[in-house]
Amino acid sequence: MVSNYIPEVRVKILMFGRGVISATYGWALERAGHHVEFYVRPGRAAAYGEAIDLELRDARRRPWGKRVAEKWPVRYRESLEPDHDFDLIVLSVQHYGFAEAAAFLGPRVGGATVLVFNNLWTEPLAATAHLPADQVAWGFPGAGGGFGDDGVLRAALLPVVFLGTLDRPPTAREQAVRQVFRGAGFRVRENSDFRGWLSVHFVQNAGLHTQSLRRGSLSGLTTGDIREAILATRELLPLVEARGVDLRRHRGELLPFTAPLWLAAPAMSWLMGHFPPMRTVTQAHANPEELRAVCRDTLAEARRLGVPVPRLEAAEPYFAAATTP
Repeated sequence: MVSNYIPEVRVKILMFGRGVISATYGWALERAGHHVEFYVRPGRAAAYGEAIDLELRDARRRPWGKRVAEKWPVRYRESLEPDHDFDLIVLSVQHYGFAEAAAFLGPRVGGATVLVFNNLWTEPLAATAHLPADQVAWGFPGAGGGFGDDGVLRAALLPVVFLGTLDRPPTAREQAVRQVFRGAGFRVRENSDFRGWLSVHFVQNAGLHTQSLRRGSLSGLTTGDIREAILATRELLPLVEARGVDLRRHRGELLPFTAPLWLAAPAMSWLMGHFPPMRTVTQAHANPEELRAVCRDTLAEARRLGVPVPRLEAAEPYFAAATTP
């Protein structure tokens, strides 16, 4: 396949792990002309094999997405020395595994920029304490899906990526990251309060998962389920404020959850059930432990800060029994 995107500068990129986000964006960045490798745990490369089977819906150029099905040959490495020559390391793992990943990566960053492309509930600066602060860039993916039991990655790649800073202008390193994604055909949506953005996004997920865990799936949620998810999210917004976030800075992100219910619930239900990229994400998601952990951690913080969250508490039987790895 020949890429439609020509990078201004060819960048050497290491995707940390071989998860859904790493594989999906690794494919897109390599197709844009960059050199991409995956860091995996010792012994995993042989188990994974030499290629990833992909079934993607790529919505960068078409709103409904272009279907891509291919066997993508990939490069793995099972060690990482500090004198490597990677320009960019993309760190995207389950949020409960982030501390371990950051601690491992800290002494091995070398001269690379580390893009934290991750869901986080802990304080961002605390979460990245093991990483060199002046080499960290902040972002969040606009993609999702899962590896099926047959080993095939089914995912959707949306046209937007979310990048931001912690109340300061982007550094030269961060501007270079933005150029990599723009050069690969993505639109960049900026937010200067990325700490707040991450908190808002996390509770939006928790509100949604009060219903998806009850149903046992992200797909098939009814309009009534979405209505309850919106109400659960609204109950969680005071928790975000209790963490010191100014919600006025995130009106756009909150609009689907603050708009009138009669409008927001049917619209979100239609998007999740009928808009092909969103339908792919909900149908292919294959990690229920991630959903449970989001709800557990959100509820623990609400109890710590004394913020009432009745709908999340009512859903606790659906996420309390599992133990975070």
